[in-house]
Amino acid sequence: MAHDQVSQLLMAERKKGGGSSMGHLGCLALLVAPLFILQICGEEWCKKDEFTCRSSRCISTKLLCNGVDDCGDGSDEDSCQNCTSGLFSCGPSDACLLKDKVCDGRADCTNKRDESWELCGSDQPAAQTAPTCPPSEFQCGNGECIRHVWRCDNTPDCSDGSDEEDCNQNECLVNNGGCSHHCVDLPMGFLCQCPDNMKLVDDSLCEEVDVCLERDVCDQLCVHSSHSITCDCHEGYRPGSTTGACTAGGDEAQLVLTTSKGIQLMSLFGTDHETLAPHLPGRGPLAAVTSNRTLYWAQQGQNFIYRISLDKEPQEAVLVQKAQGSVSGLAVDWIHRLLYWTSPDQGSLNAALMDGSPEHPLITGLDEPSAVAVEPLQGFVFWTQCGSAPKIERASLDGHGRTALVTSSLNQPFAITLDIPRQLLYWFDQGARSISRVTFEGRHRKTVVESNGYLDRVFGLAVFEGYLYWSEEVTRSICRANKHNGKNLQVLLSDIPSGGGVAIIQPVLQPNGPAACGRPGTLCPHACLIDLQPERLRFRCASTETRINKPQTPEISVPASTFSVLTFAGILSLIIFLSVLLLGVVLWLCRRLQPSRASSALSFSLKDSQDPLISQESHSCTRTFLIEDLLLKVDLDSD
Repeated sequence: MAHDQVSQLLMAERKKGGGSSMGHLGCLALLVAPLFILQICGEEWCKKDEFTCRSSRCISTKLLCNGVDDCGDGSDEDSCQNCTSGLFSCGPSDACLLKDKVCDGRADCTNKRDESWELCGSDQPAAQTAPTCPPSEFQCGNGECIRHVWRCDNTPDCSDGSDEEDCNQNECLVNNGGCSHHCVDLPMGFLCQCPDNMKLVDDSLCEEVDVCLERDVCDQLCVHSSHSITCDCHEGYRPGSTTGACTAGGDEAQLVLTTSKGIQLMSLFGTDHETLAPHLPGRGPLAAVTSNRTLYWAQQGQNFIYRISLDKEPQEAVLVQKAQGSVSGLAVDWIHRLLYWTSPDQGSLNAALMDGSPEHPLITGLDEPSAVAVEPLQGFVFWTQCGSAPKIERASLDGHGRTALVTSSLNQPFAITLDIPRQLLYWFDQGARSISRVTFEGRHRKTVVESNGYLDRVFGLAVFEGYLYWSEEVTRSICRANKHNGKNLQVLLSDIPSGGGVAIIQPVLQPNGPAACGRPGTLCPHACLIDLQPERLRFRCASTETRINKPQTPEISVPASTFSVLTFAGILSLIIFLSVLLLGVVLWLCRRLQPSRASSALSFSLKDSQDPLISQESHSCTRTFLIEDLLLKVDLDSD
């Protein structure tokens, strides 16, 4: 539209000729130049949810990698996963799916592209919500899942009673009765059995016997040979006075906890106790960097994460992160300087640098995530879910390789902690009122502390040397017990005001050393770099050239999208500046070309105010009058 109007004006001026006409034509050209610039730039910049084709065309990002040349130049399909014929691409760096998995009601792509409305339309089938039971469970007639050994035990466990139907058949003939090894049919029901060198777990699964974990006499290293066990300790620990015990060297360990009256610090024996930050009330999840005695803390139900130093006076909290949702669990990666937290509001596991960089959702779609723990040396992050299907899961530090560790006999896994020297994960189950453990691979499960009057409602959980430490809400106490068997229960502190998260401060708990760069087994010869991409957190190893004159700490590479935003802001500022400059030139030319009317009008405006900071309103009115006058002059000349 602007182009047509300008063309008409140029044609009119071309017919007239003459110096006066050329003057007016110059004024008009300068006036419309900013309009052309803005129009061209507006076409080149696409919206946030759009993709810019090589031809400058804008298309929806949902049309990327759909097998169709939507750009017309093929640029929307160039960066896609190279899927063979008959497969569907989920998008850049994502999977290839069989065609029958597209629009089947189940999202298989990470971005759910295979079930998008644009692709499936109104023919998309309803989401598949009926549960599929694992081999060790029986599926009831109404879709419920129960343990296979509960079938035909003379007690209805399915709500529709279908587990007690057709009990005269041999259950071992159907999926081996859900047994991993041997299934024995009984007159009523069946029984799972294991070979001699294995034991039965969860009534159906057989796993090899770990003699060290079965006997549980070593705090850390254990060697089993010739029917005997030898215990040893990791670097930084020394053998204790009792057999198998390991005692940390260096400074005495301390326990820190959050309460409704502030952050408190105490000895592991409960003898010394002090309130560090009474001005920071509110219990919540807590994590510590032991090397510099720095705490990261979030108030329960809030989305603010604070940092506080134990050695600085006064202890003042610094806001480092404003999360998208409330924080239920908090952990630190002391090697890569990262924060990890769970958000029940967002249903996500998130990460960010400790300096307060923007958060990055690693895992989404979680059902009430409640706690998180990190083991950066091997490259693992662990978390719990307390929703309709409680579970404990594990993934790599960048969110890949998601694996379920515990899915059965689980009620409300509310708190977790890691015994890194033994490679064990401990969790508190509020429904069972117990503390249990598994290996980092999800094996050798064992309940070590059962309901003892101090396990009704545990908030914080930690492990150090040979003991488990926890805060208990109902009894308002801090307790500890033997981590192997729950014995030697001690109440370290009583009458605490609403205890929250707990952490142990001792440098040996967070050792330095070769650490996995993002994923287990990925070790860098030089340094591990972290790319803060908006859509993901990416780890990569630095090359020899990259590490020259660089500190051996994780670095941040600015994402390409940040440059795009900055470039756009700079161009827009330049356009505005040039537009104002061109309008000033127009005023000057019009004054020179039309001395009688333009001079009087401009003089009148400046007489009202000799202040160089003339109000924007006065300038607007003056410019409007001059431009209208100029256009009127063009019309009169054309007549």
